[in-house]
Amino acid sequence: MPHHDRGGGRGGGRDVEMSRRKAEHLEICLDEELYRVESGESRLAEAHLVHHSLPEVDSDRVDTSTVFLGRKIAMPLFISSMTGGSDGAYQVNKDLAAAAEELGIPVGMGSIRILLRKPEVTDHFRLKRYAPSVPVFANIGGVQLPVEDHDRLFRLLEELEVDGVAVHLNPGQELVQPEGDRDFSGVAQGIRRFVAASPVPVIVKETGFGIHPVEVRQFLDMGVHYVDVAGAGGTNWNRVEGYRNDDAITASAAMEFDRWGMPTGLILAGLGRDCRGVLASGGIRTGMEVLTALALGAEGVGMALPFVRAVVKNGVAEAVAFGQRLQYVIRTGMALCGCTTVEQLRTAPLWMDHRLRADAKSLNEAWS
Repeated sequence: MPHHDRGGGRGGGRDVEMSRRKAEHLEICLDEELYRVESGESRLAEAHLVHHSLPEVDSDRVDTSTVFLGRKIAMPLFISSMTGGSDGAYQVNKDLAAAAEELGIPVGMGSIRILLRKPEVTDHFRLKRYAPSVPVFANIGGVQLPVEDHDRLFRLLEELEVDGVAVHLNPGQELVQPEGDRDFSGVAQGIRRFVAASPVPVIVKETGFGIHPVEVRQFLDMGVHYVDVAGAGGTNWNRVEGYRNDDAITASAAMEFDRWGMPTGLILAGLGRDCRGVLASGGIRTGMEVLTALALGAEGVGMALPFVRAVVKNGVAEAVAFGQRLQYVIRTGMALCGCTTVEQLRTAPLWMDHRLRADAKSLNEAWS
């Protein structure tokens, strides 16, 4: 378990504490032998595109490109925000941005919250210089929006020259994190005000426990550009915080949340294929899972941990090779479904296992 000292107090102490926390997050997520940070299943394996033995398409005409945040990208894939605020994370984010540029896909950065108290590290968040031709989006916690000065945040977004901003929702993680926030009141209203005045499109995302279809539609009604359902099945941040928590009771209790949340595939099935403005992440690790999420209605698919592990293991080239493999699978799968555009996947023949279909109906009824 990473060593940590909880001292610090106000001001500079809080900044040191935040940097230490971010470094520990990265260390835990990268050490696959010592820490198991993933739990559950995405349930995307329970949805199946129908193979066409006569696809009647020229595979050379299959086009994986799409539009994201108003810009054309090479494929409907983005590198999700994961971490920032430590020296190691800064370098990882720069490498991820370089990989995104080479692949022609969007990339998110770690939370810019630290810049509100430590503007001297702003240069580490200027990812646009490494990814000038693809969308780059910033990241801020939803729990900050009721209390932070929005105009100050907007100035930061403009200074960083980003194409959008993700507002992340992580109450599960915060409640287990020793230094976490405990007051989530006013977040919805904070997001509403933020969206109304933001100079760039806003994405709302969870961090691994999912957003119920009812809440997805609520956010879209607020004017949010995209909602990333970020369901269960991938990195479980309660597990991560459990590993770094010095309190034995809290640490062991955190591990009881392995089955918490709504799997990504279940949320997509519950939303239906005609719901626009939906992004999918959470437990997506393969090109086939990307393809399935798109067929279920997602307009884009995000991954974080696989790309982070790739750049740390063997640099930008490894992350690019991973992305190229994903694109090969997406293109091949599209051809086998008789699709030449990403949009056509939304109406391609698809069947779901009976359990997934029944659970999606139950999920919607649970909030009725």
